[in-house]
Amino acid sequence: MAKWSHLACLAIAVALLQAVSSEHWLNDDFTTDGNVRADYDASGQQVAMISLNQQSGGGFNSKQKYLFGQFSINMKLIPGNSAGTVSCFYLSSGDDDYHDEIDMEFMGNSSGQPVVLNTNVWANGDGKKEHQFDLWFDPAADYHTYTIIWNPENIIFKVDDNVIRCFKRYADLAYPNSKPMSVHATLWDGSYWATEKGAIPIDWSQGPYTVSYQSYYADACVSGGSCSAGSDSWMNQQPDSAQWGTIAWAEKNYMRYDYCQDGWRFPQGFPGECSRN
Repeated sequence: MAKWSHLACLAIAVALLQAVSSEHWLNDDFTTDGNVRADYDASGQQVAMISLNQQSGGGFNSKQKYLFGQFSINMKLIPGNSAGTVSCFYLSSGDDDYHDEIDMEFMGNSSGQPVVLNTNVWANGDGKKEHQFDLWFDPAADYHTYTIIWNPENIIFKVDDNVIRCFKRYADLAYPNSKPMSVHATLWDGSYWATEKGAIPIDWSQGPYTVSYQSYYADACVSGGSCSAGSDSWMNQQPDSAQWGTIAWAEKNYMRYDYCQDGWRFPQGFPGECSRN
């Protein structure tokens, strides 16, 4: 009896250890670079904070690489005037000329103006596939959940429970389906590009600027390994009719830029997917 009691206690201890370690997602899942620190909120959840000053920004990068998955994180962005800053949650296979990448980039705003979310997909080094949306809430007032679902059929971008974009795969067009990607979060100086096409730079007198991250979640296939038990929930996922409705809602009410309508950028003709979506 004592033996089984000991084993039961050991099993409970292991379970508790696993539960606690899962709360330490920053150290468990990522390496850090630059101005990154971790703390805990009143409920005991770990909060990662990336800060940007005139000397340096920062970021965290996943220890694992993945080939397909569902990735989400809660973010609370910079309050007030954040013009010129860029806060990111993205996947990338690297920085070579033929890399794949899936981006959610939050371009800072002048006080009173909306924060712009730039979504983009790179396949084999070919990007220029941006959809940009004005966020319809204050992303600095509280945490909101941002999600990327990446599977062999499509890439789905979600803000909270709202699907706002679906990038579909076509057999004859480039699609990120073979290069394993790492997960990244960064905060950096995008003055040359971010706010009103670079017209408004960072006001360093208002810094340092800080973005908070919480509740990171990944349900994904590890490169060279196996897929998680829950992969069926996202591996073949495509938007249903209601989700196509939220995509239409976001495009009608909040879309700021659609690369498939930028004739100046594509004088030789729009990318192939533009006529099929």
